[in-house]
Amino acid sequence: MWEPLQVIRDALPNLLLGAIVTLQLTAFSTVLGMIGGSLVAIGRLYGPVPLKLLMRVYVDFFRGTPLLVQIFMIYFGLPSLLRELGLQFTFDRFPAAVLALTLNSAAYISEIVRGGIQSIEKGQSEASQSLGLGPVQTMRYVIFPQALQRMLPPLGNEFITLLKDTSLVAIIGYEELFRRGQLIVASNYRAFEIYAAVALVYLCLTLLSSQVFSFLEKWMSPTYRAQRKARLQVSE
Repeated sequence: MWEPLQVIRDALPNLLLGAIVTLQLTAFSTVLGMIGGSLVAIGRLYGPVPLKLLMRVYVDFFRGTPLLVQIFMIYFGLPSLLRELGLQFTFDRFPAAVLALTLNSAAYISEIVRGGIQSIEKGQSEASQSLGLGPVQTMRYVIFPQALQRMLPPLGNEFITLLKDTSLVAIIGYEELFRRGQLIVASNYRAFEIYAAVALVYLCLTLLSSQVFSFLEKWMSPTYRAQRKARLQVSE
């Protein structure tokens, strides 16, 4: 076998384990970021003025500073600050990575959620309240389900961006896909072949993620649901 292919084949099992870790890290951070981003968006839309200002500062900070700096602040800076306050605290790499990615992602997702909610006509909220639904019920049953359908494309883009950004946590030694590639290169000195393999694995992950979100967009579209319902009625 051609030697570069042999090098890649030998490294592939280790890289695939790293890909699984990368997907886990991305999934955790996306779910938590979606929860946090939704809360931030609702706070900015419906909260009191001080809360709106606080949420605006949070969003501007995490969108306006490099993710790499944020990772360093959380993994190295936060424990240092707490030690100065007399508290002994150390971060494991995984929770530090998840926290940094979540805080960063939540800032971007909050803008996606805010835009999705604002895209729904105000008349729907008024109609829901006239039927006796409270603000929470209106958001849960009327506004958010419709907004989610419109949010899926940018949420898919954010997921893919976050998946690629997980490579930055290699800087704190967390062994995701890119870090495993670095360790392999340190042992066999075949940088081109290994990093090319790492790039191809990332490409496969992003293409797969894109297909999953495209399917979700299609599955949630009213047209697709109507066609599926019509086919079921015909089959009956």
